[in-house]
Amino acid sequence: MIKLLSHLSYVAITSPDVEASVAFYVERVGLTVVDRIDGAVYLRCWGDYYAYSVVVLPGDEPSLDTMAWRTSSLEALDKAVQRIESAGVQGEWVDVHTIGRAYRFTGPWGHSMTLHWDVTRHQAQGHTASIYPDRPEKRSTVAGAPRQLDHVTIAASDVDAFAAWYNEVLGFRIMARTLLDEAPISVFSVLTTNEKSHDLGVVLDGSSRAGRVNHYAFWVDTREELLIAADTLMEHGIPIEYGPSIHGIGEQNFLYYREPSSLRIELNTGGYRNYVPDWEPNTWKPSLGSNNFYRNGAMPMSMTESFPAADGPSATEEGVPDEIREALLNPYAKHGQG
Repeated sequence: MIKLLSHLSYVAITSPDVEASVAFYVERVGLTVVDRIDGAVYLRCWGDYYAYSVVVLPGDEPSLDTMAWRTSSLEALDKAVQRIESAGVQGEWVDVHTIGRAYRFTGPWGHSMTLHWDVTRHQAQGHTASIYPDRPEKRSTVAGAPRQLDHVTIAASDVDAFAAWYNEVLGFRIMARTLLDEAPISVFSVLTTNEKSHDLGVVLDGSSRAGRVNHYAFWVDTREELLIAADTLMEHGIPIEYGPSIHGIGEQNFLYYREPSSLRIELNTGGYRNYVPDWEPNTWKPSLGSNNFYRNGAMPMSMTESFPAADGPSATEEGVPDEIREALLNPYAKHGQG
C-alpha cells in the first residue's frame, strides 16, 4: 500500500462562546486570526505552513467538529477514499475554505475526519515576514506561543479496535499502547502518519456518546518554552491541569490546560523520531510511567474527562468506569511507588 497520509493539518472545534475562545487563543496562546466566515474563525500558529490550523465554530458544547489530514499526494487521496468506502464507510466530497476539494467521513467510532491534498500555503508579507526564509512568519511575541499544531487525541469505546481500523484502512502506524496493571484492558494507544511518536491518540471511553475528543496539542520548540508558557498562563490566572512533566510513551514533555469552553489543550515538546517501517508497538503499564515517566504524582481525575460531556446510564460523569479511572489516576500506589 502506498503511503496515504502525510500529517495532521487542522482541527475544527466547537465552542459555546466563540469570541471568548478566540480571544484566549490570540491573547494567551499566541495564535493569529486569519479569517472569519459565517461564524467560523480561522486561526494559525506562527510556524504553520498552511493558511490555518485551528477553526473555532459555534456550538452548544465543546467538541471536535473534524480533524483534517493532508494526504501524501493527489493519487493517495483517491486511494484513501477507495479504501474507506471498501471498508463500508461512506463519506462525501466537500469544499473546504482555502483548501477546496476534500473528502469527509465519519469513522466507526463517530469521529469526523477530513482528507485533502490541495492547500493554501501561508506567505507572510511586510512586517510579519521572517528573516528565516523557511519560516512562514515571524515568531509570535506571546511568551511560549506554539510553533505549530501537533496532534489530536480522541476517545473511543475500544482502543485496540480503533487503532487497528485506522492502521488497516489508512495506514496509521501503531506506535505503543497502555494496558492496565490490574487487568488486560487497553486504555490508551498512539498512532502516527510520519516519524513522530504520534499525531493521533486514543483513550478509552466508557460512555455511550460517540465521536468524543480528549484534547488536541500544539508544539513548542524547547522544554524551556513550555515552562515559560506554563509560567505565563499561571501569571494570568489560567490553571495548569496537569504537568509540566514527561510522558513515558512518546517521551514528550507535556503541559495541559483548558480554554474558556473547557476543552483541553496540551503543549508538547521533545520526544523521539521513529523511521522504522516495520515497527512493533510496545505495551506499557501505567506503573511503568506510560503517562508520567517520573512516576512522582497521580494524574488528576479531571484528565479522564472528554468532550462533549459523557451520557448514558452505564457511564460515570467522566465516561470512564470507576475501577479503570482509579487504576489510571494513581497506578503507583499498589506497586510501592506511591
